[in-house]
Amino acid sequence: MKKYDAIVVGAGNGGLSSACRIAKAGRKVLLIEQHNLPGGVASSFRRGRFEFETALHELAAIGTPEKRGDIYKLVNEDYGVDIKWLPIPDLFRSIHMDDDGHVIRDFTMPKGRKAFTDKMEEYAPGNREAMSKFFELFDECEKALDYIGKSGGNPDSKVLRSDYPNFLKVGAYAPMDVLKALKFTPDAIRIMGTYWSYMAVDMYRLSSIFYLMMVGSLVDGGAFIPEHTSHEMVLGLLERFHDFSGESWFNVKAEEILFEGDRACGVRTDHGTVYSDHIVWNGNPSMAMANCIPAEVIPERELKLANARKFSARMSVVYVGLNKTAQELGIKDYNIFISPGLDTADEYKRVGKMDKIRSTAALCYNIVNPKIGPEGTCQMSFTMAYSKDVWGDVDVDEYVDLKNEKAYEILRLYEKATGCTLIPYIEEIAVATPWTFCRYNMCPEGGVYGYEASEWDNCMARMMSIANDNKIKGVKFTGASGPRGDGYSESLITGSMMGGMVLGEIAREEKEGK
Repeated sequence: MKKYDAIVVGAGNGGLSSACRIAKAGRKVLLIEQHNLPGGVASSFRRGRFEFETALHELAAIGTPEKRGDIYKLVNEDYGVDIKWLPIPDLFRSIHMDDDGHVIRDFTMPKGRKAFTDKMEEYAPGNREAMSKFFELFDECEKALDYIGKSGGNPDSKVLRSDYPNFLKVGAYAPMDVLKALKFTPDAIRIMGTYWSYMAVDMYRLSSIFYLMMVGSLVDGGAFIPEHTSHEMVLGLLERFHDFSGESWFNVKAEEILFEGDRACGVRTDHGTVYSDHIVWNGNPSMAMANCIPAEVIPERELKLANARKFSARMSVVYVGLNKTAQELGIKDYNIFISPGLDTADEYKRVGKMDKIRSTAALCYNIVNPKIGPEGTCQMSFTMAYSKDVWGDVDVDEYVDLKNEKAYEILRLYEKATGCTLIPYIEEIAVATPWTFCRYNMCPEGGVYGYEASEWDNCMARMMSIANDNKIKGVKFTGASGPRGDGYSESLITGSMMGGMVLGEIAREEKEGK
């Protein structure tokens, strides 16, 4: 019988981070992945002479040499992955268009607190004090989350009340409530709400902690991408895992988590059974409970919780390789958000239907990495998120035509907003719908963002309940459905947290002689 200190199922960002954390401590760890490569959505693929980044737009929390961010500290310093991070010049450009396709607002926001605040005053005068309070709140929330993470989900309520009172206050509110309380003007709120589409929940329901951490860290330290796509990062994590003496099995499917009584004791795979008292599952808990965990060991509360949660963004992405350079095409921005930009609640409802596309997040990778593709070319991606399973109603016979129709709808929207002509210069085009992500990543309805971090299921509630949310004994969940919400950064940090909790449990069991 082959037994490990821990088994990690799924070699996505969260799983790799957990596996590295546990193996680095000298524990015997097995990493199981059903695909032949690590990464999940942190991957790349080839079409013709182009290699496309699958999903990553940008990473926050890399920081600067003077002030390194949490992701740099975790990936580069703690795990020792050698990655060259390329800085993105500005935070974003945002273009708001009316129903007739006319541009009504076009602004570009820089990184850095002072530069961001100064530009805010230019676009929306009278918000300097509100910006100052926003950054004070971000600083407090950042420290509070660090404290909760280090406490293993058992923070001292007295410490929270005395040291982080505003963190407790804002955790119960949505970003729109927080921005209004800070006395941002309506125009400033429109600017501050630009990143809502990254989080795929409108500003009236989104977790304010999730929002503050994303926006604050991006403004503070800017955004970065790996030189060789996000697949470079996950390959680096896998290499370090092996350096820590970890063992990995690829092309192996985990079919069932085994239990002895009410505690996990191993994993049955299509290549045999392996044993451990500690399982970290990098995947959606709902899928695991439905397919891989015996019903009799799932506590009623956990089942109700999984059923009550909402799946978050169902992604659709258009990847384009062009036979002209960005300069020749007139493209100057890495990241452009195109949307109506007036009310995020209306926009959230609209993307819950198979409606005319009026929003997208458009990237031109060559702006940041001129060497990403063949000389004389340019490559881009265009992303939109659906708030409901609208693609689940599409007839199989209509699927290909519809996804191509929607792809060109997005491209025409970009052309209209920016004045840059793309379509005649397309050399390669690939379209991923929520069906694509569901097929490749086994995420329900194509919801790569896990569960919505909103309302009662917000990040603060999740973080404060970490110690109580692992009721299936011996099983922990990481990834996009984790307590810190979705996204590359959050999955990496959550993975590290879960790995740390496993190490703590193993140490306690050894001390108690179990």
